[in-house]
Amino acid sequence: MAAADFQPCAVPASRPVVLIVEDEILIRMLLAEALRQADYEVVEAANGEEALSVLHASPDPDILITDVRMPGTVDGFELAAYVRRSKPRLKVIITSGHAGPDGAIHLADAFLPKPYQLGALVARVGKLTGADEHPR
Repeated sequence: MAAADFQPCAVPASRPVVLIVEDEILIRMLLAEALRQADYEVVEAANGEEALSVLHASPDPDILITDVRMPGTVDGFELAAYVRRSKPRLKVIITSGHAGPDGAIHLADAFLPKPYQLGALVARVGKLTGADEHPR
């Protein structure tokens, strides 16, 4: 086989990974399913401490979606602040039914008040990850 005949193997593009941090299990399940249907890889955490464990134990996700109010010692703002300090390339979306966008202004790439439309959140993830520019 001549060098000109060699065709490199196409390496499939990896799917963007989304870490969802949401203590309300039904909201987390609905969001996870909507993102999986949109061809994202999803990792779920029920609170800030679980999310920190995920971030320390595995390769960085492409985007973090976190609620603000959660049980435990780490809320969504603290989690986002940690990500901004230690993983500045990671995109952050903060959601809340209680807090306004003022607390998220320097911590997040986007803020969505609850209740939000799943389609709007999935679209925002697409914009932040660049997935909407490269349809699969």
